[in-house]
Amino acid sequence: MKNKLIHIGLLLNRKFYFYENTSPGARYCIMDNVDVYVGNDILIDRDNYKICLDGYTVVEAVLILKQRGVLEATGVPLEVLQSDTCNHYRLFDMLEPLLQQPTRLEKQLKFQILPETQKLLIEKYYDFDDSVIREILGKKLSSKTRKELDDVAEKTRVKLKSCRRQFENMKRVFKAVEEMRGSLVQNIQQHFLLPEELAKKYAAVVFIANNRFETGKKKLFYLQFDDFAYCANQMITNWSCSSADCQREDMDVDLDREFLQDLKDLKVLLDKELLDEHKSVTCRKVKARVSPQVFADLQSSFKTFSRSLVNIACNLVHSKELRDLFVDLVDVFIESCRSLRLTSDEVSIFLEEYQAAPEEMESVKRFYQRIIPTWERYMSTVTSCLLQLYHT
Repeated sequence: MKNKLIHIGLLLNRKFYFYENTSPGARYCIMDNVDVYVGNDILIDRDNYKICLDGYTVVEAVLILKQRGVLEATGVPLEVLQSDTCNHYRLFDMLEPLLQQPTRLEKQLKFQILPETQKLLIEKYYDFDDSVIREILGKKLSSKTRKELDDVAEKTRVKLKSCRRQFENMKRVFKAVEEMRGSLVQNIQQHFLLPEELAKKYAAVVFIANNRFETGKKKLFYLQFDDFAYCANQMITNWSCSSADCQREDMDVDLDREFLQDLKDLKVLLDKELLDEHKSVTCRKVKARVSPQVFADLQSSFKTFSRSLVNIACNLVHSKELRDLFVDLVDVFIESCRSLRLTSDEVSIFLEEYQAAPEEMESVKRFYQRIIPTWERYMSTVTSCLLQLYHT
């Protein structure tokens, strides 16, 4: 049996050698003739770290590990497991201030931590439960919301300590990047050393909080965090100041005000002549792709759908209407499609042809060609969001 000495420490006032061993049942070797504590690279027990981040106490962690069969797998006595768990929790407590400022963890010399271990520590510390963030989403990141975390913990069945960590992480990221120019995702990655996918989630949280989108209305309860995050990132990419269509560089958390002003020009699509032509072009294309019954339903609902989508666009320049964007999309379009019992594919077909139609409309070609870029920029994002929000 080949053992590799990795760490020397103290457990329950007894001296011990901590061995890494590929053989089952031989993780620890208790010895009574060691008088010093020596360490090299810090070892992070992923199970203990996850349990700690989940908000469990040391006592609860020991019980969880015991139930997972750790004692039988390693052959160590319960007192060793208890002391080892205490040691890990003490280490996590010492590391937490550095995890709150990840760039400091990267540069500090006090703890010898391998780069890949640093990456794991940071990513897991800033990871969050979607169910918890869904409850907080759209609320001010204030002391009042923090006091409501007891209710969040009870509703989501996530430990209160974990809910508080997740809330404080959201608040910390928001404060760090809300005034920064440039890409929101890149700013978060740079200052918190997070992987891109996790940075995108935080970018969505920051964007929704900054623009105060309404996410708590009853008709939105069916939506999950991923639905809002997807839509927020679509808006960041296409409607914010970092969009390729934006003529000025500013902060990702803000929408392109010139674009919002330009959206008011889309009102012309509601003029009777253009509305009829828009309907004619769209329905001609849709007819060949859906059943007769679905076509009849979409044809009869066209003007209602079009008025709703264009009016939403024209009003986004106003703060109140912008905040209610998700509510309006669900209220005026999604619920109507549900009442028609349309499938996601049928909704997708309609939106695809509806978006493409203005480029084929003679009136638009002759007099309103200038609205096409604005229309495409608006509808490409709205279409993506509607298809994400349409749950069947």
